[in-house]
Amino acid sequence: MMIELTTADVLVIRLRDDEVVDSVDLGEGVIAHLNEKGEVVEIEILDASKSVDFKELVLRIPSGVIA
Repeated sequence: MMIELTTADVLVIRLRDDEVVDSVDLGEGVIAHLNEKGEVVEIEILDASKSVDFKELVLRIPSGVIA
């Protein structure tokens, strides 16, 4: 998993390395990018600083998961 905050105030959470072939607008500036199987490849949050408190952002990776 990769998390990136761009200079354009977009937070991208990349979940897998698959090619993105489709996108679904989930509303309120959240877009899910999908692979050919319809699985979520990445989540994009527009105007991220308005909806994510980066001081409070905590990532929890379950045990047994290789990040």
